[in-house]
Amino acid sequence: MSEAVSALNNAYAKGAITVQEVGPQGMITLRGDLSDAAFGAAVAQVTGASVPGQRKITHAGANAVAWMSPDELLILLPYAEVGAAVSSLNAALAGTHFLAVNVSDARALFRVTGKPGPVREVIAKLAPADLSPDAFALGDIRRTRLAQVAAAFWLTQEGEANLVCFRSVARYAFDLLATSAAAGPVGFFRQG
Repeated sequence: MSEAVSALNNAYAKGAITVQEVGPQGMITLRGDLSDAAFGAAVAQVTGASVPGQRKITHAGANAVAWMSPDELLILLPYAEVGAAVSSLNAALAGTHFLAVNVSDARALFRVTGKPGPVREVIAKLAPADLSPDAFALGDIRRTRLAQVAAAFWLTQEGEANLVCFRSVARYAFDLLATSAAAGPVGFFRQG
C-alpha cells in the first residue's frame, strides 16, 4: 500500500496568523439517524466521543465528531485508524439505515493559529458567518463557504481553528487564508 500524501505537502504561511495544512487526516462521513441510541453507541465505540448537537463538535483525545447536517456527521481520527473504524461502524450498524465512507483522501485540513482576535478575523473576512465570541464559541462548528468553496471550521482553542474543505480546492482555500492572514486583522474582534 502506498503512503498517504497530503493535498499541499504541509503548506505553511505566516502573516497576522499562521496557516498550515495539517497533512493526512482520517475522516469518515457517517450518515444515519443521529437520535438513534444504537447509532450513538457505534459513534462512541469508534471515537470515544458523543454525537454532537446541531452545529457542534465533540472531542475525545485525537478523535472528534462534527455535526454536518441533520443526518450527517464527520468523524475525525488518525489516518491509520480509518479502515478499522469504518469496519467497526459497518458491524455495529448492520441492519440499520446508514452510510459510512472513508473520505480522508477527498478532504484537506488546515490549522489557523495566532492571537484569538486575528484568527477569528482572518476567517471572518472569507466566510459569511458570525465569528464573534458570543456567536461562535469552543465546541461550535460552521459548515459554510470560504469565498467560493464549501468549507467547515471550528475552534480547537482560543487562537486556534481547524478548517476542512474538499481536496480539489485545497490550494484555493490555502491561498485565501494566506492572503487574508497577510493583510492582517481589521480590529473588529478583541485582539487578545
